[in-house]
Amino acid sequence: MQINSPSAGFFNKTEQTANKLNQQLATGKKVNSAADDAAALQIINRLTSQQEGYNQSIRNAYDGISLSQTADSALSGVGDAVSRIRELSIQAGSGVLTGSDRQALQDEVSQLQTQITETFENTTFGGKAIFNGEDTSFQVGPDANTTQSFNASDGSFANAILSVDISTQAGAQAAITAADDVSESLNSQRAEFGAFENTLSSTIRNLGTQQSNIAESQSRIQDTDYAQAASQQIANDILSQASIALRGQANQSASSVLGLL
Repeated sequence: MQINSPSAGFFNKTEQTANKLNQQLATGKKVNSAADDAAALQIINRLTSQQEGYNQSIRNAYDGISLSQTADSALSGVGDAVSRIRELSIQAGSGVLTGSDRQALQDEVSQLQTQITETFENTTFGGKAIFNGEDTSFQVGPDANTTQSFNASDGSFANAILSVDISTQAGAQAAITAADDVSESLNSQRAEFGAFENTLSSTIRNLGTQQSNIAESQSRIQDTDYAQAASQQIANDILSQASIALRGQANQSASSVLGLL
């Protein structure tokens, strides 16, 4: 003969609650499976995906800044070379120089021209040529078509300075004009790089703010409220101890009944 006690079901319920609270306290998450809260788990998964998208977008934007800085550094070197060619051209324009003097100056100009050509041909980022005249697009948002494009000239604006010859006074005068024109184009290109970097910096700040807001929203849904969980655990422990006591009394009562029978 079996005598069922309602305290047994109450005890099992308190044990399940204790296991759930222990898991929440151990993991720091109040939603650990769909059984805890299926709707909340779906929201948490979507927010996690959004956070990962924002994090990767920020990394992409930093790649764009690094690319722009690499290109700007290369153009800075080109600018130095153009300035030196202009200085040599002014020197070659002096009437006191002989033909051999100007040829010596032209030899240095030729070296600088080679340096400029090699800069445009060999400057790369991540193995990709920068000065190829093609757009480089960066995904800077978690949604489709959220991009920023970077374009570096193929270096053709510097062709004028690559063909100058200051071995004559006339050539020196032409070289001064060419150097001025190339410097203007070069400064314009560098200004575009600066604007691109500033745009990406602003984008990074905005992405960081949005990512933080999403993280806070996810935390409110997912993370364990330790004060509340600890309070619930204490209350559940009291209930568990009471159910154990009731179960013991029920077992004694059942034994007495069975003894009478």
